Amino acid sequence: MSAQDTAAGAGRGEGTGARRAAPARNQSSSLRRALAVLDHVRDSADARGVSLTRISEDLGISKSTVLRLAAPLLDEDLLTRDRETGWFRLGHGALRLGQAYLSSLDIRAVAADPLRRLQHVVGETCHLVVYDAPEVVYIDKVENDHNVRMASRVGMRMPAYRTAVGKAILAWLGDDDFEAVVAAGLEPRTERSITDPARLAAELERVRHVGYAVDDRENEPEVRCVAAPIFDHTDRAVGALSVSGLTSRMTPARVREVGPMVERTGLEISRVLGSSRTRRRPDQHEGNHP
Repeated sequence: MSAQDTAAGAGRGEGTGARRAAPARNQSSSLRRALAVLDHVRDSADARGVSLTRISEDLGISKSTVLRLAAPLLDEDLLTRDRETGWFRLGHGALRLGQAYLSSLDIRAVAADPLRRLQHVVGETCHLVVYDAPEVVYIDKVENDHNVRMASRVGMRMPAYRTAVGKAILAWLGDDDFEAVVAAGLEPRTERSITDPARLAAELERVRHVGYAVDDRENEPEVRCVAAPIFDHTDRAVGALSVSGLTSRMTPARVREVGPMVERTGLEISRVLGSSRTRRRPDQHEGNHP
């Protein structure tokens, strides 16, 4: 505790117990800032890592504070620092945490076989994601056999509004979730990205109607994705699976073929998770999108 904190406590007539609580609050604040450093390295680092100066400037804290906050992260191997450049990267401790998290996800275990069967049938890359508002997190991926591979990777995060998997989930969530996504910003990734809330709302209505979502070059210029939601035992959309491919292979006609297959796989996984959504509504039919 700083002398300033002690003086403030004494001035309020706080007892010994209150003064002992102050370090806990300070430690909590330090923990949050240390996690902010960890998140920044995760989100900003390339193969070389991220420099001390950049972390300091981007987070608005001094270099000495960054070093102090990073020390326990380095001790626990959540971060590692290049001896020559001094740049920070994620350490193998972060991998251990990620693996422990992924292994605890029932949805990943349940979806593993259906996802691989779907990939075998369609011959394109298949993904599995969970929702972490306002983004989706990729937790599994089954690659295609083509020479051109998707840029996605397990652990990657993407804004929900511009991905098929994100729209497949959002279509079945409430207004609060929709407003949270809009409030986070609808920045364009490509010239086809949806940036208007009204248009996004209309798109989600279409998803509810046909049973699957389409990313028509909205996240990557030459890629189309088809996705369907996965529901848990409360019938809440907690994840989604998708089929992704280059537009030369994933033509509009192919999208209409693949869409119902993706939806059926999503319902299969949902059923095992305890969802009552085991079939489409009678009024649903295949759409003409894209």
